[in-house]
Amino acid sequence: MAAWVGVASLALGLAADVIAGDRTPKPAIEPAKAGTQCVAAPDVMRRDHPAMLRHQRDVTVHRGVRQGRDSLQGCVECHASAATGSVAQAKTDFCSSCHGYAAVQIDCFECHSSKAQRHVAQTGAAKP
Repeated sequence: MAAWVGVASLALGLAADVIAGDRTPKPAIEPAKAGTQCVAAPDVMRRDHPAMLRHQRDVTVHRGVRQGRDSLQGCVECHASAATGSVAQAKTDFCSSCHGYAAVQIDCFECHSSKAQRHVAQTGAAKP
């Protein structure tokens, strides 16, 4: 009986250390770029962004609409890290941070760019 009490105490002690030690780092979520409005409130985005992206994927594939309210490119443009220019390059980047915390694999960027696109002004000047 004493052995069971010892094992139970050890297990509870280890569990308390895990809870107190925060083994899994919380997501590092930076706000979107100043002056921009996300397509939905943060609680809606946390819950529904996969469905929104799937819907946009279907609209893009079946109808050819490449820009839209829920476009992946729009998300990347607003949420790319200032340090890496990406949403999924480093563990602390916007998408990687939450997906790592939730233990969910990101497969979007196997086909799509995780980096913000730089817009180059068309000046018409010839390159040197």
